[in-house]
Amino acid sequence: MTSILSVLIYLILAPIAGGLLDGADRIISARMQGRMGPPLLQPFYDLKKLFSKQMIAVNSVQLLLNLSYLVFLAASGAILFGGSDILMCLFVLSTADMFLIMAASSDSSPFATMGANREMIQMMAYEPLTLLIAVGFYLCTGSFMVRDIVAAPVSAIVRMPGMLLGFLFITAVKLRKSPFDLSTSHHAHQEMVKGLTTEMAGPTLAIMNIAEYYEKILLLGIVAMFVLNRSWQSWPLAVIACLIFYFLEILWDNVSARVKWKTMLVSCWTTTLLAGGLNLLILMLIR
Repeated sequence: MTSILSVLIYLILAPIAGGLLDGADRIISARMQGRMGPPLLQPFYDLKKLFSKQMIAVNSVQLLLNLSYLVFLAASGAILFGGSDILMCLFVLSTADMFLIMAASSDSSPFATMGANREMIQMMAYEPLTLLIAVGFYLCTGSFMVRDIVAAPVSAIVRMPGMLLGFLFITAVKLRKSPFDLSTSHHAHQEMVKGLTTEMAGPTLAIMNIAEYYEKILLLGIVAMFVLNRSWQSWPLAVIACLIFYFLEILWDNVSARVKWKTMLVSCWTTTLLAGGLNLLILMLIR
């Protein structure tokens, strides 16, 4: 019953919480750049405007693929917050990303196609570490089940600090923040217009934005897993850790310049090898 309630809370509140985080992101980024910035609720005003526009799609399949991207992201988060298998959660998350790539590739725009190609490269960059993190949780607790991981006597971060550091690195890729905003950008400095979202407009673009809000909360949920344990005191600490984690992503976004895809790929794999691989090796030795 508790798992069902957690899933319902996630499905209902995650878009709201994700939108508020996006609004806070815009305000903090603006202040870092010496600007006032938009109001906190600006993402919701944008969604209202997008949904009020006429439904125009470059083809009949793009809307379906975007909806699939949203549904699979929501399903991935439901698996996580329902306390189920973290490995299955990550597999469903990867499937969601594939639907986004297919949505961008479904039209003839060269910018969208290039964005889809770069998104595929980004998946190649961050997927190895996400799988290592699942294995790391298993070595720490003996289970892939989220409910068992968060009920462990000791927080996973004690044994997996390298994994968390690596996850901080690849989350910038997944959130498409500088220096890894290669496939599409939330700012106006993308050299290929908007990449993935070039041909998305109106309700189609709104659906993608909502999916991104689900993804923000999902990724922060994984961060919370590093901190949570059977003690109730770990819950407020997990919330604080998530807020600090997200602030560091915003800070990194505003102080770094975009890199080339080769640099991104090499740096992510190097981080996976050093932070994730060494941490995994240590876990295997101390079991």
